[in-house]
Amino acid sequence: MRRLVPVVAVGALLLAGCATGSTPELGRPSTPSITTRGVGTIAGTPDTLTVVLGVQTRAASAADALADNNTRATGLLDVLRSRGVAENDLRTSGLQIFPTFENDGRISGYEVTNEVTATLRDIAGAGALVDAAAQAAGDAVRVRQITFGIDDDAQPRAGARADAVRQAVTQARQLADAAEVDLGPILSVTELPEGQPPVPITRDSAAAAQASVPIEPGTQDVSVTVEVVHAIAG
Repeated sequence: MRRLVPVVAVGALLLAGCATGSTPELGRPSTPSITTRGVGTIAGTPDTLTVVLGVQTRAASAADALADNNTRATGLLDVLRSRGVAENDLRTSGLQIFPTFENDGRISGYEVTNEVTATLRDIAGAGALVDAAAQAAGDAVRVRQITFGIDDDAQPRAGARADAVRQAVTQARQLADAAEVDLGPILSVTELPEGQPPVPITRDSAAAAQASVPIEPGTQDVSVTVEVVHAIAG
């Protein structure tokens, strides 16, 4: 029975390490260890704006609805291109054609929706550009989504990564002290996948699109989560 005592102690320490939210994985070394997680967050300034603009038209026939939609969508794209939006930053993100119905179930016409996703790299001029593009499509425009982003987040991500590692190491030291064991060397450092993306700003009305669109990027958090495994010395 004495040989079982160290195993139980190690199990307790592993459970203590898991209190930070980590889960033991297959393939990890059998060395007694403490596992912790740290989350580093650095605020960065967005330098891109991605907007999803929809063009929605209706007509008695599918062909007429599509023709009207093509004209309006082409006008919207022409405005975006003329204002300096590169072809690589423009893409058709959705095209739908479906019938509309009367209350008695009869087909009353057809509706066509074409969505264009544009990445704007001039934040200061983004509001005026969205206005101009929306006006090109008239009442058919739908501003589906506006999302800010950081095109080159290497610098804030490096800071967040370093902060996350420091947090995880501090937690490991605290756990080792609480368990009255010596903290050994780091066995592994793993950067975990990112969580949910930032919640986008959504708008879906022609009236809102035709009004002046103020664009305030503010700041955006860049977060990194790391898992650090320390050996238990001795």
